[in-house]
Amino acid sequence: MKTTLQAGLAAKRSFRIDRERTIDFMGEKARVYATPMLVRDIEVTCREFLLAHLDAGEDSVGTRVEIDHLAATLLGMEVEISIGVAEVKGRAVTFTVEAHDGIDPVCRGKHMRFVVDLKQTEARLAAKAQKAKLS
Repeated sequence: MKTTLQAGLAAKRSFRIDRERTIDFMGEKARVYATPMLVRDIEVTCREFLLAHLDAGEDSVGTRVEIDHLAATLLGMEVEISIGVAEVKGRAVTFTVEAHDGIDPVCRGKHMRFVVDLKQTEARLAAKAQKAKLS
């Protein structure tokens, strides 16, 4: 992990709410941004931000998500996700998260990620797959 990763850094990313990102269980007139897809977009935003601050052979995994999903975002709208590095504690990174769709605040909360060594992670997962008799 590079020394450039510090509390106080921030970034934003926008996502167009396409069909894949919406719920379908309430019918076509109620297609809105699905909470699991919001969580996915938060994770993608934080991970991609972190990549610029990681060394070769490192990546990050999500370890916790705490959000309040505050408003419905309609199919076709754009949502802007804003993240800020709240804390860096060893390899654990805590982000503050907010999202807005141009009309309403969509969410607020926090997301935690852990920086991992890819080779060590692959070895650990291979060992688990062997124990689970998946290999």
